[in-house]
Amino acid sequence: MREGLVLASHGRHCLVEAEDGTHVLCHPRGKKLGVIAGDRVRWLPSQDEGVIEQILPRRNLLHRQDEVRTKSFAANLDQVLILVAAEPEFSEHQLARALIACEAEHIEPLIVLNKADLAEPFARAWQRLAPYRAMGYAVLPLAAKPRAPDAAHDGALDALDARLRDRATLVLGPSGAGKSTLINRLVPGASALTGEISQALGSGRHTTTATRWYWMDAARQSSLIDSPGFQEFGLRHIDPAQLAAYMPDIRPHVAGCKFYNCTHLHEPGCGVIPAVENGSSPHEISTNRYKIYSDLFHELKQGGA
Repeated sequence: MREGLVLASHGRHCLVEAEDGTHVLCHPRGKKLGVIAGDRVRWLPSQDEGVIEQILPRRNLLHRQDEVRTKSFAANLDQVLILVAAEPEFSEHQLARALIACEAEHIEPLIVLNKADLAEPFARAWQRLAPYRAMGYAVLPLAAKPRAPDAAHDGALDALDARLRDRATLVLGPSGAGKSTLINRLVPGASALTGEISQALGSGRHTTTATRWYWMDAARQSSLIDSPGFQEFGLRHIDPAQLAAYMPDIRPHVAGCKFYNCTHLHEPGCGVIPAVENGSSPHEISTNRYKIYSDLFHELKQGGA
C-alpha cells in the first residue's frame, strides 16, 4: 500500500496527494471509513484512481456538533487561525465556541482580526479582543484586502506569514470574514487547485462545502486548510462539566471551589463567581465572558439531558 495526504473530500470522493506529489482521486473502502482533509492514509491504486484502505492515527481532529449532525473540519493540525472581521461586527459567542473547540483538542489557536484598513471599526473590534489578549491568546491585525498599498499592512501579512511557517494551519471563520481573500494572497496557485479539486470531486458546488488543503511552499512544509464558512458552531460534543477547563479566564478560579462538581453558577463556596468582574484586577472574569460560559453550560446541559 502507498501512503498519501487527503487534500479534500466530499461524500465518497477524496483527492489524495501521493508521496511523489501527484494527485489521485480515491474512494474509501467501506462506508465506515470517514476520511477528511488532513488525514494521512494508506491506499491502493485501482486503474487510474485509488482505494483508501486505512486512515493512519490522527494527532487531533477539529469538529463541531449540533443536535442534528457532526461536521469535521480537518485532522492533524498544528494550529487554527480564527479569522474575524472588524466589519460587520463579529460574534464573541462564535469566537468563544471556536476557541473552546481548539482547547478541547489541544490545538493552538491564533486569532486574526481582518480589515485593519477600516480605522474606526477596527479600533473598536481590537478593543473587544483585549480580554483574549489578556488570556494569552495570540491576536494579530490584518488587511487581507487593503484598499491602498500600505507598508504597515504588508508588515502585518509578513508577521502572519511567520506564524504560519512550517505548520499545518486550519483557517476558520464565519462567512464573509475574508478567508478566500487571505488564502489567495498567501498561497500561489490556490485558485487553480480549487478548480482541480472541484473537477475531481465532481461539481463546482462541492468546493463550498469541502475543506481544502493548500501547500504554501514548494517544499510542502507550510500549509493552509480552507474551511467552509459557518454561522453556527455547535459544541454538543463538549461535556458541560469540562467547559470551565476550556476557558482560560475561568479555569484558574476553579481550584477555589468548595465542591468538586461545582457548576460555577450558583453554588456556595464557588471560586469562580467572586472573580466575575469587579474592575480591580486583570485576572478577573468579565461579565460578558461569564455570560458566554453560563449560556453554553445551559445549552450543553440541555443537549445531554
